[in-house]
Parts: sequence; C-alpha cells; structure tokens
Amino acid sequence: MKRVILIVLDSMGIGAMPDAAQYGDAGAHTLDHIADAMPDFKIPNLVRLGLGRIDGVTKIKGDDNPVGAFGRLAERSRGKDTITGHWEIAGLYTEVPFKTFEKFPDEFMKAYEEAIGMETLGNYAASGTEIIEALGPEHEKTGKPIIYTSADSVFQIAANTAVIPLPKLYHICEVARKMLVGDVQVGRVIARPYVIEDGKRVRTADRKDYAVSPSGKTILDSVKDSGKTVYAIGKISDIFNGQGVSISVHTESNMDGVDKTIAAMHTDFEGLLFTNLVDFDSKYGHRRDAAGYGKAIEDFDIRLPEIMDAMKPEDILILCADHGNDPIHSGWDHTREHVPILLYGRNVRPGANLGTRESFADISATIAEYLSVLKSQIGESFLKEI
Repeated sequence: MKRVILIVLDSMGIGAMPDAAQYGDAGAHTLDHIADAMPDFKIPNLVRLGLGRIDGVTKIKGDDNPVGAFGRLAERSRGKDTITGHWEIAGLYTEVPFKTFEKFPDEFMKAYEEAIGMETLGNYAASGTEIIEALGPEHEKTGKPIIYTSADSVFQIAANTAVIPLPKLYHICEVARKMLVGDVQVGRVIARPYVIEDGKRVRTADRKDYAVSPSGKTILDSVKDSGKTVYAIGKISDIFNGQGVSISVHTESNMDGVDKTIAAMHTDFEGLLFTNLVDFDSKYGHRRDAAGYGKAIEDFDIRLPEIMDAMKPEDILILCADHGNDPIHSGWDHTREHVPILLYGRNVRPGANLGTRESFADISATIAEYLSVLKSQIGESFLKEI
C-alpha cells in the first residue's frame, strides 16, 4: 500500500532565486538568516535527512552520511504567494501572477459595503498584527471590519469576535469572495479573527481562507480520481478550494498539525497525505521574528522522528516549502526563494542529491509516478534518481 506524506514547511526558503531582484528580494535566504540569528540553532534530524547538504545552504553543517535524499527546487511560476507555490507543487503552472493591490478601488469598496450593510476600516497594505493594533480600537467602538492586503494577492478581513462573531465574519468573507472577480480578482479572501487576551489583541486559529479554484487538474485530482485518498491537513483544502480533497482536517498550530498528521498516518489508506504547517510563515516570517521562526523549526525537528516512526513500509516522506519569508529581509512579505526538498523512506536511496530542480512541480510528477496515477500538466519525475 503506497502512500506519500507531503509536508510543507510554510515559507522555509533556502536562498534567493535568480530573478529575486525583480520582486525586491535580492539577498533573501530564510534558513541561513535564521541560523545566523540563532548561534545555538539545533535541528539534528533535518540535518540527518540532508538539509545541510543542499546547494545554497551555507549556515547548516552537512551530515556526511545523510539518511534521506535532498535537493532544492526553483519556482517556475510567476509569483511568490501561497497559492502559486502550492499549486506548482501540485503540478500547475501560473503564468500570470495573481493581481495584487496597494488598496482596493473605491467603487469596489462602496459596492462591498452596500452588500454587507456596514462601512469598513483600513483598505491598505499592512502587517496583520500591526493593523489590528492600529485600527482595533476604532473597530471595537464602531463595529466596522478591518480590511487590508499585502504583497500577496489577498483581501483580508480582521475582526474581534466579540464585535463580529465568527459566523458573520465568515459570511462577509463569502460575500467578498463572490464579488472579487474580473479586474479585482484576488487569489484569496482571508478571515482574520482575533480576541483580546490580557489586554493584547491576539489572532485566533479560526482563520479561514477562501481561494479561487485551481486553474486545472492537480496531483490531488489525479490521486482522488484513481480511487485513492487525498488527506488534507491544515490549510491545504482551502488553498485548493476543496478540489481533489477526500478528507480535510483543520489545525490550530504547527504542533497540532504534526499531531494530526501522525494520527492520519496511523490509519489505513492509500494515496497522498498533504499537510501545511503555517506557523513558520504566519507567526514568525511575516512578523520578522527570526528567533521565533528558528524555535519553531527546532520544535518541528524534535517531532520529526515521531513522523518517521509512524511511516509504513512503502511510505515516502517529502518535506518542502512553498516560498520564502526571510525574517531578516525588509518589509513583512514573502520572499522569492528556492525551497528545500527532503525525502525519506525504505524506498528512498540515502544520500541521493537531486541538485537544483527546475520546478516545484517535480514533486507532483514524482508522486504521480510512485502512486501510478495521471501526471499533472508540468513537472519531471525524479523517482529514478532516489
């Protein structure tokens, strides 16, 4: 019974792409800069898999006898956002980047406010944690939701759940998703609920993403259409708008995501288990918290042996990322970077060096060949190399 356990370490980039300057990201290197910021950075299990042996990783000492296969992937699609990265991992090429905004047009905002029956605040590009501090008091006084965007193609709606309860917040997000089409189409509408704890505004785990549907068939569709299972953990189902997903499980944190991944691995199914661990990106990368990001990687590294021990004989474990989010870089947005790939399993040749691959989609092509399902539109399998 063949299965692939695919875990996205959200935003753990490993060095600027050749075109990074076009995105304002020259010199970005999420992993190396985290290692620089943490003199006692310890991730022995990732190192044992081969992380320090990957081209371009200079601050992590390589293991002379890695137990996994390793390499780095370039992003062929245009963009550096979550959807573009995940869709390419799943075999879809994005030629035209999703549209981004500094602010949404006044005509659209007027129509949106009429549709939801209330005025809004904000409507500018901002850090989510910063804008709820800046506009939270007015929101809590007036009941007006906070609208903001970023370098990602997103329309984000933040609200204190004591002011706008979750069902209402989700509803106004659904209204926005239906209206954000044509010239104002964005990749995702995101509900960003928060609460006040000990006098501080804290975002909750009830975030919900409303994405556009994939532009074509992905490896998720191929696996599901073949009669096998696609088990989606974390925000995976949201990113693919449910397309190709058999089972979806919500998570509240990285460690909750690991727990639920391991629980799923202990069940009997054939196919693909696809997990996203979002805290690296949302809690640390965007907040430019290098120490917090490094600690989160260390926490995952401690749990990695549990994941490996839960593997069945024909399982292949794949670890990768979807873009960078260098906490030392200026601003607070994603960075255009190569991403790592680490593979482990009884069927994986230890020490196999995949070098630099031309597309994230090589992951989907390899999964397709291993599970004997239809290949997606792009990507070249490296199964024979491992």
